[in-house]
Amino acid sequence: MRTESRIAGVLAGLGWLVAGFLLAVMLLVDPLGLHPLNERLSGTEPAHEEHAEDAGLWTCGMHPHVIQEEPGQCPICHMDLVPMRISEEPEAAPRVWTCPKHSMIEESEPGVCPIGGRELVPREGPPGGAEEGSVGVEGDGTAIRIDPAVIQNMNVRTELVERRDLEHKVRTVGTLEYDQQRMVTVATKYSGWVGKVYVNYIGEPVKKGQPLFEIYSPELVQTEQELISAIGFARRMQSAPEESRRHAEALVEAARARLSYWDISDDQIAELERGGEVFRTLTVTSPASGVVMKRMPGLEGMAIQPGTQTFHIADLSSLWLSVEVFEDQLAWIREGTPAKVTFTYFPGQTFRGTVRFLEPELSEATRTLQVKLEVPNRDGRLRAGMFATVVFAPVALEDALTVPSLAVLRTGERDVVVVALGEGRFLPKEVVLGLERGGFVEVLEGLEEGERVVTSAQFLLDSESSLQEAVQKMIAQAGGGHAGH
Repeated sequence: MRTESRIAGVLAGLGWLVAGFLLAVMLLVDPLGLHPLNERLSGTEPAHEEHAEDAGLWTCGMHPHVIQEEPGQCPICHMDLVPMRISEEPEAAPRVWTCPKHSMIEESEPGVCPIGGRELVPREGPPGGAEEGSVGVEGDGTAIRIDPAVIQNMNVRTELVERRDLEHKVRTVGTLEYDQQRMVTVATKYSGWVGKVYVNYIGEPVKKGQPLFEIYSPELVQTEQELISAIGFARRMQSAPEESRRHAEALVEAARARLSYWDISDDQIAELERGGEVFRTLTVTSPASGVVMKRMPGLEGMAIQPGTQTFHIADLSSLWLSVEVFEDQLAWIREGTPAKVTFTYFPGQTFRGTVRFLEPELSEATRTLQVKLEVPNRDGRLRAGMFATVVFAPVALEDALTVPSLAVLRTGERDVVVVALGEGRFLPKEVVLGLERGGFVEVLEGLEEGERVVTSAQFLLDSESSLQEAVQKMIAQAGGGHAGH
């Protein structure tokens, strides 16, 4: 019994000794006793401080590009979303694996593309495909980076921002007619009888000086005789006094003048003087080259009077084109304005026309004005009466900085273009636009000459940029809101 009592006393003393040792250790770790024992022994921070860094955003552990504001499941792999942690200190970007064809796919480990089944490859640069410093350039938007294969599949086309003259096109129609300034009428200035006729049908081409018909006129015969007599008298007066000689020469000049007034050519007068014989009939020639448009029927043997119109000849080397222009288009058309003329009879060919004059009065019924254009027709292919399409393209603005109208995204509140930065990078920019003509629009602010803008698939690029910009703002707002607490 005494032995057992001694053993119990020793064990009790050892227990008190161990308890005192533990109490001393606890006082050294936490003198005030404010933390629980497990925290004092482990030296870890409270769990609520770590969760204080949690933002109000949820993401997928397998697909970090999936971000939502509420808990749920990933739309790709259907895993439960986890809270997104936003650290105040920047962390090294994890290795991201993406699909070469579908650049929006981002995985944290190797695998296959859930869309096309291709093997994922490591992505160069930070997640999201954009290079560092490409977000929010000049406050216009978020720059994005697209794989070259995706760019080709999207059929992305670009155009240069360059200077050009903006044209105001006016399109109308008209018909060809004879040039009034190139039409002549053959009419005698004396009476007589028509003998032989050399041109017998309408549409026959003639040249200047070509014989048309012969005519016998007593007045012509008399004047011819007077000329021959005056010439003989002047020769006999060569040795007479000077006053008599001048009088004889004046008679010769008077007879020549009378024949010339009757449209007798100088060659015919010279032939009459050389021969010294009176011509019974005189040949009437064409005063211009062209085509016979009108001929008096039954002309041969007919008695004609001064002023009788025997032939109408039109020069077809140039035609007039008569078009109608609305009164609100007259500000762009004036004398000398060029135009492009096309005919269905000559597909693929363009003729040039020039405005010769504008009629002084508008049509009250149609509110249009007749405009006459001169159209060259040296090869003679054009015919009066042909129907033509006419396009006027006067310059409305010279040397304007322009982009194609297709490149502009119009939201109603602002105008945006997508600028190609090179190496697969694209950036939306807001622009201020001016005059728009002929498929191009003037850029007043936002772009510089030599930049490239996207003219196709820019809606997809702008949507991708807006999505990335929205995600960046959500993350920033979440981080800022936590910082306020």
